[in-house]
Amino acid sequence: MSEIVVFGAGGRAGRAVTAEARARGHLVTAVVRDPEKHVGIEADGIRVLRGDIRDPRAVAGASGGHAAAVHAVSPFSGPEQGFDGLDPEFFVRAADALLRGLAEARVPRLVVVGLFANLETPGGGLVMDDPELFPPQIRPFALAHRAGLERLRAARTPVDWLVLTPPALLEADAPRTGRYRTGGEAVPETGPAHLSYADLAVALLDEIDAPRHHRAQVSVFD
Repeated sequence: MSEIVVFGAGGRAGRAVTAEARARGHLVTAVVRDPEKHVGIEADGIRVLRGDIRDPRAVAGASGGHAAAVHAVSPFSGPEQGFDGLDPEFFVRAADALLRGLAEARVPRLVVVGLFANLETPGGGLVMDDPELFPPQIRPFALAHRAGLERLRAARTPVDWLVLTPPALLEADAPRTGRYRTGGEAVPETGPAHLSYADLAVALLDEIDAPRHHRAQVSVFD
């Protein structure tokens, strides 16, 4: 049993990761921006904290004594939200704060939930650059996400990070099968892929319990 800190524990991915971690016997520190909006998270073995993933002091304070951290925070809920309030530096600031805060707290492992738009197409470009694969109206969010990935890649850090990138179709109500496949930087060649949030959490916890990929972006799919 170890302790894991989950940033963004109130979202779908964060909740799935928290549930999977508890099922494996891990203790979880669930970090959310507004605990009052997530009163259902706290339970036996789960401690809820208020925190901002862009604040290195908050990251360090929440992470001390933990074996690993998960970044499942997203400032964007969908196209209907618009981009007036989107900080294009959000994921860069989160990456900086995580790497600094986790290093200060001596947390060795960071697993980040990636974005499908950052994978490569068979032609060598990025999904976000292909309007048939990715809605152009969401491109500002994809670019912000990409900047965060590049920040991780450029960092000189003791933190062993991994970006685990699911397919575009993530199924909230699909059951946990415990099965998944991992790839590289490209979209799966087997055609349209999907994955349940529960199985994304399985893949993510597997990378915490027995790390196989390091300092890279890796696709995960059914």
